[in-house]
Order: sequence, then C-alpha cells, then structure tokens
Amino acid sequence: MSIRSIRTLLADDPAVGAGNVLTSRLALGHGLDEPLLTFDTPVDDHAAWQPFTLAELDRAVRARAAALHALGIGRRDPVVVYASDAADHVLAFLALARLGAIPALLNPNLDGERAARYIAKLGPVGVLADAPHLAALAGHETGAPALPEIATLGAGDPEAAPEPYRHWAGDPVAITHSSGTTGMPKAVVHSHASLYAAIRHRARLPRPQGQERMLSALPAPHAATLIAVNLALASHTQLAVLSSQSGAGVLDAIEQWRPSGVIGFAATWADLAHHDLAARELGSVALWWNTGDCAHEVHIRRLVAAGSRESVTREGRVRVPGSLFVDGLGSTEMGHSHFFITHGPGTERYGRCVGRPHAFVDCELVGPDGEPLGPGEVGELATTSPTLALGYWNDSATTYRTRLRGRFLTGDLMYRDEEGYYYHVDRAVDSVELGDGKRLFTAMSEERVLAACPDVLDCTVVAVRDGARVVTDVLLILAAGADPAADRTKAVTAALDEAAAATVRQVVVVAGDDIPLGPTGKVRKVLLRQRYLDAVVAGVGA
Repeated sequence: MSIRSIRTLLADDPAVGAGNVLTSRLALGHGLDEPLLTFDTPVDDHAAWQPFTLAELDRAVRARAAALHALGIGRRDPVVVYASDAADHVLAFLALARLGAIPALLNPNLDGERAARYIAKLGPVGVLADAPHLAALAGHETGAPALPEIATLGAGDPEAAPEPYRHWAGDPVAITHSSGTTGMPKAVVHSHASLYAAIRHRARLPRPQGQERMLSALPAPHAATLIAVNLALASHTQLAVLSSQSGAGVLDAIEQWRPSGVIGFAATWADLAHHDLAARELGSVALWWNTGDCAHEVHIRRLVAAGSRESVTREGRVRVPGSLFVDGLGSTEMGHSHFFITHGPGTERYGRCVGRPHAFVDCELVGPDGEPLGPGEVGELATTSPTLALGYWNDSATTYRTRLRGRFLTGDLMYRDEEGYYYHVDRAVDSVELGDGKRLFTAMSEERVLAACPDVLDCTVVAVRDGARVVTDVLLILAAGADPAADRTKAVTAALDEAAAATVRQVVVVAGDDIPLGPTGKVRKVLLRQRYLDAVVAGVGA
C-alpha cells in the first residue's frame, strides 16, 4: 500500500477524525513496524530520540488508556494535562481520546497560580501532571483532584485497554487554550471533525516537499501540535516533537535529527534569527512551516537563505541551496491557519502578506458596524471554516460575543488587495485610534522598523493612550556587534508612517529578558502598556 493510498483512504472515510486517526491508521495494517513518532525525552522503554513505530505507539497509548480507565476516566470526562515533556501531552491526548474523554492540555510555562485559576474555571474530573507541576499547584485551589503522576501511566496493561470509543463528528476531543497575552487564557474546545478538517483537505493534495520528515517546534499542548500529530499519522510522516521551542534547542535538534521540514510559531523564527544560521548544519531543511501569527520578513529571509531543496532543472532533479517558508495566519480558535503564502529565495510579496485563504475557508473583513469592507479597507477578520473550534469551555458569553452571522471574529485587523491577497496589520487590542480616521498599527510598525534597521533583530512597539494623546515606545533587540549607544530614533521614525511617527516618545534598546512573554512566546503588550501607565502614576520614567 502506497503512502498516497493511505492518505486517500483516511481522507475519504467520513468516520475518521482527530479522536480516532491512530486506530483508523492501524486498521489499514500497513507500515506498522516503521518509525513514525519521536520524542526528545525518554518514554517508557524508549530512550530520547528513539522513534516509536506505529505498533509501539499503539501499545504505549493502550497502556495509558488502561491506567486511566482503571481510575474511572471515561466518555466526556475533562482531564487536565499539565507537564513539561511533549511526550506526556501527545500520549495523554491519544489515550484520553481513545476513551472518549476530553484532554485539556495546559501549557507548562503557565505559572501555578494562573494554572490553578484556569483549572478551577474548567471544572475537570482530575489533573494529570508531572512532579514539578504538581508542586507548582500545591497550595492553590483547583477544585479538582490530582491523579497519579503522569509518568506512571505507562505501566498500565495494554491488553486491559477498553475498546476505542466511537466518535461522532461534533464530539469534543480536546481543550486547548489561547496564548494568554491579554490576561487569563481562554479554554478553546475542538471537535473530532474540526481538528481533522484541514488534514482531510491536505491528504487529497500531493504531499509537499519537506513534509516527509518533520520537526515540530510548536508548544506541545497547542492545537497546532495535535494537528501535526494527526497529520503525521494520516500521511505516514515521520514526526519529532520538541518539549522546548528555544532557538538554540531547535537548531541543535535540526543538526541531530536532520528533518526535511520544521513547523513552528513566529516567536521561534525570531529566536532563530539571533543565531548565525550559516554556521549551523541546516542543509536537510527544505521547508519551514509557520502557523499562528504571521512571521516578519527579515526573519523569513534569513531562514529561506538556509537549508536546501530539490528543484527540476535541465539536468534533472537536483538539490539547490535555499529553502521554502510557508507563512499564514491562524489561532487556537481558528483550528488551523486560514491563509497561506510560500516564500523562497527571491520572492518579494511581503509587508505582512499572509496570502490567500485556503479552499476550505470563507472569510470577509468587516468594519465596526459588522458590514463587509472592500479592497484596501482595514477591518476585522470574520471567518468560517470546518476547522473552527466549537467555542469556549464554560464560557458561552464569550463564545457568542465572538460570532457574527455564523463567522468567528478573530480580533485580527487586515486588508486585502485587488488580487485577493490578505495583509495583517495588527491585533485589534494592540492598535490605537489616533483621530481624523487614522490608526496606529503596532504589528505593521514593527514590520517596517525591522525592514529599515538591519542591525535590529527584533522590535516591539507599545502604544498607550495617555489622556488626550497617544504615546509610543519602540523597544529594540539588537544584533550581535550592534552599538547599543547609537541613536536610532531618526531611522525608526522614518520607517513609520507620519501619524505613527508623531506619537513616538522614545526608542529604547532592551535585552530579550525585558520583554514579557506569554506561555506560547507571544509578547504580552497588555502588560507592557500597564507598566507604562503604572510608571506614569508613580511619576517615574517608563
């Protein structure tokens, strides 16, 4: 049986979804003893980086399902998973899905106090955690019992696992959470069908170059990781899942594991830009695949200059220097990137262009009154797709508040050109009204500063309304060897549009540790704004 046949059979079976793709793949009976899934930490009798075959993965999942079943976990039971190792999240998800339970994956970077408040609102039947995170929760009221330490589940008897639960398309199969950059993370519910919809679409297309051996630099508890795991199972892709997403760690993993493709978030590409990529062995990488927030041009250009890919020439198929970068825009609630554009050496459609919508997406841009806008007009993205999450767990008010005529209001401000390409300018919560029909877009401002200042590795623009005026601080992280004492104010303001430049109060060189990040690596601009306002109240400089 060919890989294409596997992809087609699973794509054409309407019963297959995110909750049963493993058992559906096993039922095909092909490639059971071939390496498939790799973790960067020891798991059961597997050393770190020792791959699991499909049969071994099934055994590990059945062992955990049996242990959870013996604890009384069953259909529709929400269970929190709070651990550092990617293997714990992936295997717990697969085991709980087999039981028809609802794994609620919690980012390990979320501190114990916020995690406890999140768990209490979730109302799960129990918490699966490793020792450090059980300790982090100690002293905080979660309202849920702690289950045995997550590492003990592998000792379960695989033969005692119950028969797999039979999923329906609308069954909830996972709860993941938003980035939490504006406060408490929101619990997002995904269904059996929604987490698989984009995979079904991709499985009917030719498998792109670079997808045969993928390294996931995504946060393990994120919906994007669940999609990557299901994609690997459905398309016979070898996948290695990292527990940490630091730039240095990702580069080390590339050199060790030699992937043909790497998937991650924009924060990881920004971190990679801090390193000398030419000094690293990245030749195996043909594809960088971004999801979540769209990436910055300067970071994309550094990545596509590295790696190598196959190209058809007069001499036949040869390996040429340079790689491809697939950019897009997605979110936890969107379930999958809704746009895509491919960059390579020599491509020039940047300026925060996220490309065109996928075939399974129906979207429009709307104004404050909710009415659709035309080309060139900036509005909020309202989108619908079979990949959309069901809503927010235990929060119907927010679920319905973010819906408009059946579409999900993403909070992203965008415009489209006459050719149908979409451009992302900011998150609505981070942009500021300047009056006279003008608006300051912080994300687009960052894009322009990075493009204009080659010695700047990363940039954060923070705009605050201070009484009747808007004040903007531009925070710069410099490349190695750049002069931190140089005055870059003129270059920065020249890169901005006139209205935004007029609001700039100061341009400051900062260290990476000075920028507060959320659990997934996104900048917490709401916290930076609050710091500024607190400093004003205290009568000191921001």
